[in-house]
Amino acid sequence: MTMKRSLLAATALSVLTAGAAMAQTITIATVNNGDMIRMQGYTDTFTEQTGINVEWVTLEENVLRQRVTTDITTNGGQFDIMTIGMYEAPIWGSNDWLVPLDDLSAEYDVADLLPAMAGGLSYDGTLYAAPFYGESSMVMYRTDLMEAAGLEMPEAPTWAFIREAAAAMTDRANDINGICLRGKAGWGEGGAFITAMSNSFGARWFDMDWNAQFDTQPWRDTLEFFVGMMNESGPAGYATNGFNENLSLFQQGKCGMWIDATVAASFVTNPNDSTVADHVGFALAPDNGLGKRSNWLWAWALAIPAGTQQADAAKQFIEWATSKEYIELVAANEGWANVPPGARTSLYENPNYADVPFADMTLRSILSADPNDSTVEPSPYVGIQFAAIPEFAGIASEVSQEFSAVYAGQQSIDEALEKAQAITNEAMEAAGYR
Repeated sequence: MTMKRSLLAATALSVLTAGAAMAQTITIATVNNGDMIRMQGYTDTFTEQTGINVEWVTLEENVLRQRVTTDITTNGGQFDIMTIGMYEAPIWGSNDWLVPLDDLSAEYDVADLLPAMAGGLSYDGTLYAAPFYGESSMVMYRTDLMEAAGLEMPEAPTWAFIREAAAAMTDRANDINGICLRGKAGWGEGGAFITAMSNSFGARWFDMDWNAQFDTQPWRDTLEFFVGMMNESGPAGYATNGFNENLSLFQQGKCGMWIDATVAASFVTNPNDSTVADHVGFALAPDNGLGKRSNWLWAWALAIPAGTQQADAAKQFIEWATSKEYIELVAANEGWANVPPGARTSLYENPNYADVPFADMTLRSILSADPNDSTVEPSPYVGIQFAAIPEFAGIASEVSQEFSAVYAGQQSIDEALEKAQAITNEAMEAAGYR
């Protein structure tokens, strides 16, 4: 090789090496639900625009919570972006564990975020996580089965009607369950559902002195109603069913009703995935005549752990993934029904989205959820399906395991409530609340 060629080769190699060194890669931990998986499919668009590569760690919901909590509390540095929610964001923000999102660009338009979402992801007025989508919960039901049962779903049903309709729609011979609900252990899985449901029965986790309330009649009423209805009309093995399992059952035509996250509406009405897409109706989450509905408030959001060395690149991704432009990108490729819902005011002002059959019920459900006033009797905590205190996740994970054991027929309701009372009071005493 001549000296000139050697120099050219060396120069080319140095340019490639420098380019490789300059290329950034961020690692994102996220949950394995449909909207997050859809976002991963558009990652190449972000990389083309910015030159920033993205690696994904996609986990089941309970596992995700364990992994990101361990990483953030130990400053492990495994992730540059974490998918978290309204429980974690204000607590972790108050501990300075997250990078504040107080300098997002003018084009991003922070003011366009729905106040319920921005408020739930902030601490002391500072946003610590950006909502990828927001949700409440509502009833999704088979209109054909409801009609065949000779019933009409009210816009705002009671739990008594839901149980009656579930029994009427159940057809064991054809593998149709009248109702599918979460029973899976985990504070954000079955624990979230039963807590939101208990609010409508007059239950609460704590009284105003932080004493556990599982020894009260409203909690017993909640579990007796839930277990009775699910044994009558629910699927076998419901003790291990969470969001994804029930979504699959509903899409396969095996559920008459499903009460769960409003975000599921786009999946159950998508004819590419759902065998019952043309026969789905929507209603508000049930109440029990006590002035509280059983719908929750949540956002899956993107946050930056304070220990990352790539905060700027992470912030670029968050701006892209939670922007108006991302919504338009999904709409252009997959239709307005499949965009991430519940996060931006402008989406619900868009006439294209107004025609989506579940848009109005989703927004009404979100706006009716009040985490500052979620229980019939006064409670000392903020939150609907959770109490916004650091200790809650650990306590509620244990309590939800006791409840799931009831659903599986492994112990009685009284035994589970007695254990839940002891678990909760002991933990609160150890934490200095009592």
